[in-house]
Amino acid sequence: MEKRPRVVVVAKRSAYTKFVEEDGDPRARELVRRSDPSVRRWRRAHEAHISTIEAVSKTLDELGVQAWTVDGPQNAFDAADADLVITVGGDGTLLAASHNIGDIPILGVNSAPDHSIGFFCAATKRTVAELVRSALTGKARRVVLARMQVEVEGRAVSTRVLNEALFCHEIPAATTKYILRYGARREEQRSSGLWVGTAAGSTGALRSAGGRILPLKSQHLQVVVREPYQGEAQPYRMQKLIIESGRELSVVNKMNEGWMFLDGPFKRVRVRLGETIRFSVSKEPLTVLGLDPRRPRKR
Repeated sequence: MEKRPRVVVVAKRSAYTKFVEEDGDPRARELVRRSDPSVRRWRRAHEAHISTIEAVSKTLDELGVQAWTVDGPQNAFDAADADLVITVGGDGTLLAASHNIGDIPILGVNSAPDHSIGFFCAATKRTVAELVRSALTGKARRVVLARMQVEVEGRAVSTRVLNEALFCHEIPAATTKYILRYGARREEQRSSGLWVGTAAGSTGALRSAGGRILPLKSQHLQVVVREPYQGEAQPYRMQKLIIESGRELSVVNKMNEGWMFLDGPFKRVRVRLGETIRFSVSKEPLTVLGLDPRRPRKR
């Protein structure tokens, strides 16, 4: 008997679902009722999202796969026995789900293209059937993306950071104090924080902070200092760095209130005074299906 493919479907919960349907937030409901600009797109985005989930479910039923759904990308799941992980949402959904995935390929479905960013999501409701079939038969285009390993005092806190890490003071308006070390170079700095990211993350926060867009298949990391404090001294020499594959960046924390945020809100890590953080390319890359590495990245 032929083995049925196993697929994990990770679906986001729309803002309309969370705040209106589930929580019953009275202010959110009133704003939706009035079609306030702050929530005007919620219902349309929600309807598009639900319609896309239905299209994914129909496709999987027609293909006869074993599928199980994870309701919300922040929920942990085990994909070790799966043949494929499908995310339904946008880039944020794929990003959160990726932390549960080792060498299993992932296919992103942008469930509401008019309302969400989905560069890493190759499929939409219109193309999902074709791309899922290609994915399950091994014919889908694949791009292997470098991920980042982050250690604190020699302990790996993550080996699956896909986009970036932000190191900063726990109070956003406070000064971040630290020592940067890369090879023989060393510099004490004060700033509003420090971005360290992969090629996949180079078009988001790092680009906004003045960094470069790296080729999608690059094995390098990038460092960008946010709002460096200058004072009367010479400008910092290590404001922007490229960390070559096989090398690492060290950051020594000089604050009692140091925190690190991995892939946005996905994971928060406390860093104590005097502790050292090390950033390097992970040995666990992520395989994303359907992407064209030459596609312009506009985010």
